[in-house]
Amino acid sequence: MARSFRLSVVAALLVFCSCCWSASWSWAGNEVSVPVLVYHRFGPTVADSMTVTTSVFESQIKWLEANQYTVIPLRTLVSHLRGEGPAPPPKSVVITADDGHKTVFTEMQPIVRAYGIPVTLFIYPSAISNASYAMTWEQLKELKQTGLFDIQSHTYWHPNFKKEKQKLSPEDYRKLVEAQLQKSRIVLENRLGSRVDLLAWPFGLYDDSLQKDAENAGYVAAFSIDRRHAATSEAVMALPRYLMVNGDGTKGFEAIVTGRSAGKGPTGY
Repeated sequence: MARSFRLSVVAALLVFCSCCWSASWSWAGNEVSVPVLVYHRFGPTVADSMTVTTSVFESQIKWLEANQYTVIPLRTLVSHLRGEGPAPPPKSVVITADDGHKTVFTEMQPIVRAYGIPVTLFIYPSAISNASYAMTWEQLKELKQTGLFDIQSHTYWHPNFKKEKQKLSPEDYRKLVEAQLQKSRIVLENRLGSRVDLLAWPFGLYDDSLQKDAENAGYVAAFSIDRRHAATSEAVMALPRYLMVNGDGTKGFEAIVTGRSAGKGPTGY
């Protein structure tokens, strides 16, 4: 009787441990991991290292569609990573574009509208309606009205915080960071009438102090260009993105989306 009882207890413990191990393994294997892609400029031909031709961009969107990927809003991913929303569907992808180049309006927009995909634009307001390469405020408003473009912050004039920190006094640097983070939000919100609380780090540069500054300025998430999928294990104020170039084509694009090219490719802009 005693021996039978002991065997029953051992068997029960083995089943319990097995269940715990399986549950732990399943939880670890189900961590959300989503590629966030960042584009800059578009056109019929490659004008510079940051240009992705319109035909290549459309071929990449077609590849996503053909392979049953879902392009989700960036905010959907952020909400989940912050523990505030459900997990995005399997095979999700996020598309972003930085700087506010005029080809986002002329070249990217028709494809985005044709396929009905959401895009987040990270804008530095000092260029809008001022720089010859940039969109106008009227064009940004038109993009926003499509319901497909969410417009967020890329600081006010895209400074290189690393260089500024080296040449400015600590007090002047602190004032610069505060102005870049806050003025961008204020201008974008006043001009476009929508919430601005997501940030893309200029040149992908950030440190622990900047992450705290961004959080204090009211941002809920910020993005680098560290080449890996965004996941719950990442710091929410330094979430990674893949910098896209024309040479990625569709084969390189597939490697990026499926996670085979993490850590490889361009690392600065």
